[in-house]
Amino acid sequence: MYLQKMFTCSRLLARPNALQTFRRAASQGKNPSSFPFLTLHAVRQWSNVPFFTVPLARAHGKSFAHRSELRQAKRIVVKLGSAVVTRGDECGLALGRLASIVEQVAVLQNQGREMMIVTSGAVAFGKQRLRHEILLSQSVRQALHSGQNQLKDMALPVLEARACAAAGQSGLMALYEAMFTQYSTCTAQILVTNLDFHDDQKRRNLNSTLHELLRMNIVPIINTNDAVVPPPEPNSDLQGVISIKDNDSLAARLAVEMRADLLIALSDVEGLYDSPPGSDDAKLLDTFYPGDQHSITYGTKSRVGIGGMEAKVKAALWALQGGTSVVIANGTHPKVTGHVITDIVEGKKLGTFFSEVKPAGPTVEQQTEMARSAGRTLASLEPEQRSDIICAFADLLTERKGEILSANKKDMEHAASTGRLSPALLNRLSLSSSKLNSLSIGLRQIAVSSQDSVGRVLRRTRVANNLELEQITVPIGVLLVIFESRPDCLPQVSALAIASGNALLLKGGKEAANTNRIMHELAQEALSIHGVKDAIQLVSTREEVEDLCRLEKMIDLIIPRGSSQLVRDIQRAAKGIPVLGHSEGICHVYVDHEASIDKAIKIIRDSKCDYPAACNAMETLLVHRDLLRTPVFDQIIDMLRTEHVKIHAGPKFASYLTFSPSEVKSLRTEYGDLECCIEVVDSMQEAVDHIHKYGSSHTDVIVTENEETAEQFLQQLDSACVFWNASSRFADGYRFGLGAEVGISTARIHARGPVGLEGLLTTKWVLRGEGHTAADFSEQGTMTYLHENLPVAQLLPGRRTTS
Repeated sequence: MYLQKMFTCSRLLARPNALQTFRRAASQGKNPSSFPFLTLHAVRQWSNVPFFTVPLARAHGKSFAHRSELRQAKRIVVKLGSAVVTRGDECGLALGRLASIVEQVAVLQNQGREMMIVTSGAVAFGKQRLRHEILLSQSVRQALHSGQNQLKDMALPVLEARACAAAGQSGLMALYEAMFTQYSTCTAQILVTNLDFHDDQKRRNLNSTLHELLRMNIVPIINTNDAVVPPPEPNSDLQGVISIKDNDSLAARLAVEMRADLLIALSDVEGLYDSPPGSDDAKLLDTFYPGDQHSITYGTKSRVGIGGMEAKVKAALWALQGGTSVVIANGTHPKVTGHVITDIVEGKKLGTFFSEVKPAGPTVEQQTEMARSAGRTLASLEPEQRSDIICAFADLLTERKGEILSANKKDMEHAASTGRLSPALLNRLSLSSSKLNSLSIGLRQIAVSSQDSVGRVLRRTRVANNLELEQITVPIGVLLVIFESRPDCLPQVSALAIASGNALLLKGGKEAANTNRIMHELAQEALSIHGVKDAIQLVSTREEVEDLCRLEKMIDLIIPRGSSQLVRDIQRAAKGIPVLGHSEGICHVYVDHEASIDKAIKIIRDSKCDYPAACNAMETLLVHRDLLRTPVFDQIIDMLRTEHVKIHAGPKFASYLTFSPSEVKSLRTEYGDLECCIEVVDSMQEAVDHIHKYGSSHTDVIVTENEETAEQFLQQLDSACVFWNASSRFADGYRFGLGAEVGISTARIHARGPVGLEGLLTTKWVLRGEGHTAADFSEQGTMTYLHENLPVAQLLPGRRTTS
């Protein structure tokens, strides 16, 4: 408790006169926790950065095994390479980049972490100052003796690095001081050499100084004393100790000496590659393990600085062995520089993470490559073979029903014990024997429809004599489906992927881990019939959804199945990958003044009460004004009350009532439960306008006996699904006869509404000629275009193509 108080108090020592007050009071024997200005309330008012504390430092000695654990890092060393700190011309500092880094370090410091910076830049800053002085001196002399016309011929002498460092160190520190002051953070400069670590007394002094600075909430800024440091000697490392040759080795040595939890080394490369960056086959390594040194080839060092990637890896491995986790990342990229440090601490996939613990299974990148390779084989199978796989999967769902329900029971019991899932999500998580039977039937429907899916000819054109063009269906490629609390999604999506010849990457919620695992095993068992087991992969590692959405070079389409918040998060994260889905299911039922009361009550009950958590459930009931205070409206309200539906009044509806239900906070609300909004409209046109303004273009219904009114509603409303005298719950792939669906899309291109097999296909053009060239059709050519439409016929065996 005292440590926590001391830690909270020390954050305030950067305030004017706070340090002096602290020391004076402490010398008088006062308890630091009694100081009036050292309170949490004062901290919140004083700091301009949101304040919260992280847990006290963990027991040091073992590095973090996974990126997600980096959030626990308490003591962090940030190493800024020369390429990060300096400008492209190597004369002067990259001020914008440096300001962004300072802000991130200050934010982490004010979260309660202990931050240290190992920085380069003194030489570059000094070079800028010395060049300016030399130019000024030369221009004055030559102006006096030679005239202005010779100024342009002045040549700058070669500047010695130590002199530049001596001239730049004070200016660099002054710049850091000014920047950190903007965040009420105090800094201190420490210059070291290799000898400071070899001398035991000096090393103890350095260690004591750094601990004292951290205790007082000061950010130490450390650099090699380049003004006096001798040139590095090759192979000068002592047994088990790294020699200080550059700032990489300095940062590593410092991190281990100070028992830091994390070392972030920023340079001008994305991280560690398996071959020199820029080469065609170079792949960024997300995680690097100590035994993988043989698998990489080093390129040249960065444009500035005395280290290179080999030096960085050597320093990182030494720090890792000493118990400090390491991430090497790009600190110069304009799109990520503003949050690269904080993102790394949050566990996001940036750069290369060094870990001593190698996972038992393949990485997600390896899983994606395995799926793509097997998916291409799957697409090349005969339609009957893909159908066999789906039918085998359907059989396994019923034959192994006991295993599935047993696994699902474990998930349900765990979810109930934790209390983290709402009743609606618990309902989605639950499986039953009847659900499995329905899934099996749906899979068989998909098996039948898959017979003519891949390789179907959509268009044939005779471009010219003996030159024929075909447009045929092909798989999209690799699909990533992310789903929450709905294990029944796994077999549906798997069957559709198999039928369409697509590779599939599945990421389910941890609340359904046991059920998903057994379902995936059954899917792979069915795929093994024709040797394509790896075409469907279940991501069971601790990958964050946001990290999966960054695999734009490996994944072709993302399909989210879950809450509107999940869909929105994925749409924001997946900047380079198309996302198929809808973020909200705000479905409306409009009851016209010419509606049948029996039909209206039946449709409203089913739309709202059949499955309130579904995305196609009614959320807003629109009622024609003429139905108010009539038996029709009273029966509707009585039915909703009988079904225990909580009613929220829209603004217009509330104005008609003396005592109204709770007024709705927003007309654009998806309740996902036994709740709905009731609003009044004056006409069918006003209902359409209301839906266009507040709806989500999902599914909307009109209940009326007037055919003309109904047709106008169906034509004017711009939603993915529009129904007349039918429940909104029909917006479903199975009910549409698609067998199953991967989701419902409200997008304007590719696929819309319930997306079944057809929505998972794209097309390609196949042209067959006999030595034709474009020049043959020029003015001097001998051929002319025909562009004749030909009858569409199925491809002959052996002519099927894949993506």
